Amino acid sequence: MDQRPHALVTGASSGIGAAIVEQLLRDDWRVTGISRRLATFDHPAFDHLSLDLDDVGSIADAVAGFAPTALVHAAGLLKAGPLGSLDHDDGAAMWRLHVDVAERLANALAPRLPDGGRIVFIGSRTASGAAGRGQYAATKAALVALARSWALELAPRGITVNVVAPAATETPMLKDPSRANVAPRLPPIGRFIRPEEVASAVAFLLSTEAAAITGQQLVICGGSSL
Repeated sequence: MDQRPHALVTGASSGIGAAIVEQLLRDDWRVTGISRRLATFDHPAFDHLSLDLDDVGSIADAVAGFAPTALVHAAGLLKAGPLGSLDHDDGAAMWRLHVDVAERLANALAPRLPDGGRIVFIGSRTASGAAGRGQYAATKAALVALARSWALELAPRGITVNVVAPAATETPMLKDPSRANVAPRLPPIGRFIRPEEVASAVAFLLSTEAAAITGQQLVICGGSSL
């Protein structure tokens, strides 16, 4: 039997999710990447689960056969717009992907996580509020509330629940044309956050050394919050 820890990672086909998969494979994890598009990693410890997370009703059945060591929800969507011209369908789509999917995955998998298991959500620095990104910020703030609540529930089993919240990160989302009217701000360090920097933080939170860190939001912002 394979004794390596096993992580389920959503959004595995690109961006932060792909960087997390690569980091965990280097750290000798077994990884199942969840995404709608095929995620291909030339590694014997990687498997792909094709799943459209927008179809929230299919999630519980899709992961019914898994009992992972860790869940990492990295799939994300950004739609921006100022108050007065909000697109409510965009808001609902972001809530569904960021919050509803996190809830359904955690609800299905938490009972099967081992003692000492891990849950990490990819949030955003904008969870504290950002002009033109109110709907997006609200969904990422909700992840913090979920993490803190579930951290309390799961603490007796040694299972930690945390949020890693980066500022603007060098991913395809950063170049999304829908962001044209709300351009990302360059952090004070003079560059955007790199996906591998986010992945390293996630890997630490999944490690045994991070067993006492739970219910927290780790902000990786290059000084943007100062």
